[in-house]
Formats: sequence, structure tokens, C-alpha cells
Amino acid sequence: MDTALSQFKEKLAAGQAVIGPFMKTGDPAFVEVAGWSGFDFCILDTEHGPVSIESMQNNVRAAALSGMAPIIRVSGIGEEAIGKALDIGAAGIQVPQVCTAEDAQRAVSLAKFHPIGSRGVCRFVRAARYSVTDRYEYFKAANETLVILQLEGREALDNLDAIMATRGVDILFIGPYDLSQSLGLTGQVDHPAVVEKMMQIVTAAREKGIVVGTFLDTHAHIARWKAAGVQYLSYSVDVGLFADACREVVRAAREE
Repeated sequence: MDTALSQFKEKLAAGQAVIGPFMKTGDPAFVEVAGWSGFDFCILDTEHGPVSIESMQNNVRAAALSGMAPIIRVSGIGEEAIGKALDIGAAGIQVPQVCTAEDAQRAVSLAKFHPIGSRGVCRFVRAARYSVTDRYEYFKAANETLVILQLEGREALDNLDAIMATRGVDILFIGPYDLSQSLGLTGQVDHPAVVEKMMQIVTAAREKGIVVGTFLDTHAHIARWKAAGVQYLSYSVDVGLFADACREVVRAAREE
């Protein structure tokens, strides 16, 4: 297990929070800056971002270089998407739109080698140092990578107990914006009905000893959900953080 992933897991095991941004950029320099700035992890986005898997391996390298655990949000529950993300060295995968226990089980199976799952076997990949790593050490270490499931709608709430019972799941991630849409409250992530459903997931997961994460885009959200016991804090997006900084400079320059 690499150092960044080991430190990430140690913090969670000690009950501490970890924080990191979503990254949509194709430029590894932005990823590297995030790591040197002290983030614990980054979520490299292949669901909504424009970056190809070929380019993404350079972002993975940049994250590792700067001491940050690279998590790849895959495009869906597919063998190719999950396998390639792990092959290029992701410390874990984050799987969107998990709605049922069957979804959860399939995601785990595609991310893990036997005896946990049935991930396609190839050791001539970056994650195995292109076969330089002993094959058995690689297979063992590969099963330590993270499986993070995104719960984003009513169906996931209805199947929460069954999803939580799935072996091999490390973190449950609440997608507040998609959840708000499924409740007919698109974008209203602070609406009492949305907060109530989020708290329902947080409470149930904590009772089962499962780490919970969510997306945050204000400092108030960090305080609220950290206090509620959320440990995997996904704060904003690289382009959003850059936009905020740019606007702040413009405002300062225009003040009389």
C-alpha cells in the first residue's frame, strides 16, 4: 500500500476527517498544487470531466508525487472503466449512481481480485510497476484499494440497508445535488428535506461503522457535516476553487 493511501486509511481509522477536491482539469500541475497545499486526496473525475484515461495517469502520478491519494470517479459500473482506473494506479474508485445491493456487489467484484471479486487480471500495468512488482504482492496490495459508492437518489435510500451489508465497501458517499433533484428540490442542498435524507444515511452508516462522505461547497457545509460525523469531505472542484480565487482578486481590485 502506498504512503498516501496508508495515511488516508490511518486517519479514517482514528476517527479523523480527510479532505480533498474534485479535479476536472487535464493539467497535472493543478493536481500537484492541490497535493502540496495539504489536501489528503483528490477525486479525479471521469464521469463529468473531459479527461481521458490516457491523460488521467499523469494526474495520478502528480497526486502521488505530492503526497495525495488519487481517487478516480469512474463513469459507471463497468468492467473497463473500473479496471482501467485501477490499472493506472488509482488509490481507489468512486462509483456514481449506486442504487441497489446488486450495483454495490458488482462494483466491488469489478474492483477486487479473488477471493473478494473477479477483477480482470493483468500485471503489466502501471499499478504493478509494469510487472516489476512481484505478482502476488501486487494482487494482495491491489485488494487494499478503496471502493467508494455514491448514493444519489430515492432508490438508494430505499435500499440503504442492503447496500451497507455489501462486503468490500469502504466509504458511502452522499451526492447532495443529485439527491436534491430526486426529491424534486434541484440544487437546494440546504433544504430541510434534503438535509434530513442525508442525515438518515449518515446515522445509519455510522451505526454500522461505515465511513461516510459527501460533497461540500461552502465552509459552513464543512462545519455542519464534519460535526455530524462525516469523515470523507469532498470540498468543491478545482475549477470552482480557481473561479472563487479569481473573483476575489477582481473584487479586491475594484473596491474603492
